[in-house]
Amino acid sequence: MSSARLARIADQIQRELSELVREELRDPRVKLVTLTGVELSRDQSHAKVFFTVLGSAEAIEACGEGLARAGGFLRAGLAHRLSTRTVPELHFAYDDSIERGVRLSRLIDEAVATPPAQPVEAVEPVPPAKVAKPRKLAQPGKAAKSRKKPARRRPAAG
Repeated sequence: MSSARLARIADQIQRELSELVREELRDPRVKLVTLTGVELSRDQSHAKVFFTVLGSAEAIEACGEGLARAGGFLRAGLAHRLSTRTVPELHFAYDDSIERGVRLSRLIDEAVATPPAQPVEAVEPVPPAKVAKPRKLAQPGKAAKSRKKPARRRPAAG
């Protein structure tokens, strides 16, 4: 099966799961969850669903347990909504890429905003290089003198 088709099916599974979690899942542990992606196996028997949650580490763990516990319910809901032959087994994994990105962005901002810790030592000035004398420019109204020698004319053969 082509990877483009697998990607389309994975996107459809993500959309349908997001809707199921938002509208039909009543588990109090699953609050403010965002499904960020789905990786589908080549034979479509397993789907790894990535999620993020606002909150502490306890909230993340509780949400993961709630999603895992509701996996059968969500899979049955997918079976009604998808028109594929099989519905994959769902595996939920926390997606920490957003936290990592925020942390890296904060580190970059701190590095750029922080002035150098030690003052830069004075550096001895470098003596100026010898500069060629500027050429004289032609004054208005006077033609510039040409330094080329006039071309020699050959005497006419005669």
